Amino acid sequence: MSPTIDFTVIGHRGARGHAPENTLLGIDTGIRLGAHMIEIDVQLHSGMLLVIHDLRVDRTTNGKGRVDALTIDALRSLDAGRGQRIPTLDEVIDLVDGRVPLNIELKTGLGTAAAVAGALGRRLPALPAEQFLVSSFHLPELYEFRQLLPQIPVGALLCGVPLDWAACAAELSADSLNLSDEFVDERLVADAKAQGRKVYVYTVNEPDDMLRLRAMGIDGIFTDYPDRALALPPR
Repeated sequence: MSPTIDFTVIGHRGARGHAPENTLLGIDTGIRLGAHMIEIDVQLHSGMLLVIHDLRVDRTTNGKGRVDALTIDALRSLDAGRGQRIPTLDEVIDLVDGRVPLNIELKTGLGTAAAVAGALGRRLPALPAEQFLVSSFHLPELYEFRQLLPQIPVGALLCGVPLDWAACAAELSADSLNLSDEFVDERLVADAKAQGRKVYVYTVNEPDDMLRLRAMGIDGIFTDYPDRALALPPR
């Protein structure tokens, strides 16, 4: 991340507020709006890494059913909005083409870490390790990824306040702690910052909330509207 950026704006699932989430159009929209980083969600299915958030396709496509119950061909034929298809991780990396870092969230266990490590390992050193941030709520899967490809930064995702504060980030040697906006506890933030880790908060869409978090010393936010965050007055 550029040292001149003091508040990182991360396009959530591309730019979900402007274009279909987790699609090539949504990702490109987020980049064109000026997001400093783009976040996507990845699921492993039949050996292929698909970029989709939900375990079902009902909300984000014109299909119905669980992702793991549909064939790859059936999944890839669905309309994910505005004629977009469910992309693969490789397609997203090719589209981004090093323009901004890419935060890849592991949505499934059972081999997802190994598959993503393989996919990213093939991209190195043509792309620098800092081009990627791999995150997950599934901390054992994130730990496995860390062992397989330690040069890639990782972010520990939390939806709550642990009893041991930011200890999980330390155990993972995580570069960031990614917190839910509902559970931004100043003591948790202070613990992570004392360890030298970035703190990012998801998903923040209202400018007053962005300003409040920035004033707390948060390093950046995930947002459906990168343009709103980029339009904030300077510190």
